[in-house]
Amino acid sequence: MKKFIVTGKRLAHGPVWLWRRVIRGNRDDRRACWRSVGCWVAVLVLAGGARAPAKADDVRAIAAAVDAHYNHLRSLEAQFTEVYRGAGMERTESGTLWLKKPGKMRWEYRSPREKLFVSDGKDAWFYVPEDRQARKTTARKLEDLRSPLAFLLGKTKLEKELQGLSRAPDVAPMSPGNVMLRGVPRGLEDRVSEIVLEVTPQHEIVRVLIDEVDGAETEYRFSQQKENGAISESRFEFTPPAGTETVEGALQP
Repeated sequence: MKKFIVTGKRLAHGPVWLWRRVIRGNRDDRRACWRSVGCWVAVLVLAGGARAPAKADDVRAIAAAVDAHYNHLRSLEAQFTEVYRGAGMERTESGTLWLKKPGKMRWEYRSPREKLFVSDGKDAWFYVPEDRQARKTTARKLEDLRSPLAFLLGKTKLEKELQGLSRAPDVAPMSPGNVMLRGVPRGLEDRVSEIVLEVTPQHEIVRVLIDEVDGAETEYRFSQQKENGAISESRFEFTPPAGTETVEGALQP
């Protein structure tokens, strides 16, 4: 994702200087400046700077509303699409996600092939039926990119989970009216450079974009979200089928 940064230093001898002519100069200077493209840039930049505190307050209000929305939930079911881009390839997968307090999740992939990523809050498993192999690790050692989403159903606070939380105006939302927020996830700084969230006016997260430090990008889109539905505890349990090799260690889906 491209980031655009405008620094005061770069503008020090350009539009800002022109803007000062408007404020301090005589009538002819002001007329000349208003005809300058640089002057209009200065006006827009300075006006944007004046609104910065309001934007910060706006981001905090949106984040607090998202926190309030998810922290009161007991469970969540949604359809998901996962798109991975990296190493010169693009892969799209889809399935169903179940989340349940505390820290339980099940990602059931159906297309293009069956896969399962499940955690009961203590252990986590990754299983691919056609490989006849299941990988297991403890939830506290889990560093999978999907794992932070399980804690949406908890006492989460976006401003604490994502450092430097701010708007992401350079990232287009899927639907008009949605808000894009960006930040750096705590605890994953060595692997993830940025996360962008797409939030609806109802304060639902419908898309998550994860930029990794190696240049890869993973995108999750969520639809048909069902809140506080009854989800059996057995949904988050896993027993490897007979004949399946079990490997303990890091999960690499």
